[in-house]
Amino acid sequence: MFEVFDSNRSRYASVGVVSSMPGELIDSIWFIIDLDLKGVIPLNNLIAFDLINKNGTVTMHFSQEDSDVEMDIDLPFPYSSDLPKEIFAYDDGARQTILLPSETK
Repeated sequence: MFEVFDSNRSRYASVGVVSSMPGELIDSIWFIIDLDLKGVIPLNNLIAFDLINKNGTVTMHFSQEDSDVEMDIDLPFPYSSDLPKEIFAYDDGARQTILLPSETK
């Protein structure tokens, strides 16, 4: 059994994510996982983040299936309507990838 979202494994962002989000937001997802979620709540191998406009800046809303735990994390980055509305982080045991919902099929 592997530990999900172990920061020692390879981490990637899909082409869709890289082309639709600034690097700072992509990096923020990994920081949120490592600093705010990991070790605090049990994580599934697929977690979701909604990107929300909160007074012109980005708020990431964390959730996962089969869990009542949800969390909002306010970030200091400007919100744009061009950002994806939702993204996923997936850990397959060998590598971790941030991807768009359309890329999970």
